[in-house]
Amino acid sequence: MDISVVVPLYNEEESLPELCAWIDKVMKENKFSYEVLLIDDGSKDGSWKVIESIGADNFAMKGIRLRRNYGKSAALNVAFKQAQGDVVITMDADLQDSPDEIQALYDLIMKDEFDLISGWKKKRYDPITKTLPTKLFNWATRKMSGIYLHDFNCGLKAYKNIVVKNVEVHGEMHRYIPVIAKYAGFSKIGEKVVEHRARKFGTSKFGMSRFVNGFLDLLSIAFITKFSKKPMHLFGIIGTILFLFGFIIALKLTYDKFFLSIFKMTDRPIFYFGILAMILGTQFFLAGFIGELISQGNNDKTVYQVANTIN
Repeated sequence: MDISVVVPLYNEEESLPELCAWIDKVMKENKFSYEVLLIDDGSKDGSWKVIESIGADNFAMKGIRLRRNYGKSAALNVAFKQAQGDVVITMDADLQDSPDEIQALYDLIMKDEFDLISGWKKKRYDPITKTLPTKLFNWATRKMSGIYLHDFNCGLKAYKNIVVKNVEVHGEMHRYIPVIAKYAGFSKIGEKVVEHRARKFGTSKFGMSRFVNGFLDLLSIAFITKFSKKPMHLFGIIGTILFLFGFIIALKLTYDKFFLSIFKMTDRPIFYFGILAMILGTQFFLAGFIGELISQGNNDKTVYQVANTIN
């Protein structure tokens, strides 16, 4: 199979018929063998009935219905396990992503041999309440990951099948799939300017909770990619710096007592700062040490990605 199109959705009954007809038209024009995986993430409207109707008329349109609303990352995770196409293309169900981009995305993966192509909505039709947080996340993710994409959060992406079989996303980490893929060893990552269309039906699902969750997931992905196998490199350094800071304060107070005859050390705020720094430094160091023990104990469970073998 050439292409698997993955469409996670929540309450998109109005847009689905037009989207599926558009995808089918593009596939037939380019003579692609394909499947469309419509992942209903616990919709409260009639989305599932629409999917059932579409699937009855076109066997390439496949539906998966989750029991409740788990979030976009969970929907993608389920679809990635099912996808059979050589190239897996994800897009949103709200008609803001254009299926006309499929041909070019497919060529970038199959002909130019990219592992992953991320869409870049250079001209957007979203409100500033959505575009401003997105710019902040993109800037922070570029700095943290070293992957210089303009739009990590774009729903329109293309992957080699082997990439989606070796990444796992949860929380709000779908926006950081390029980072996860790079960490898994898929380093040929590019981007393509794609058309962004104004929303035709429904309302945006973006809210403050997604902003907060996205920020927390950015911290998580930063830690996982840099320190999950070597926690002492983070906690040990922080602990050592704090302990040394407290120890220097203790030396200063000792000098004041024995050489300057300043005996009321406990009346000085710096005394308590020094004690606190040494206690926190010790705790951070122990946290890193315990993390190392856990990491080493799980070495037998570590899965390493093998690119090629020769018999």
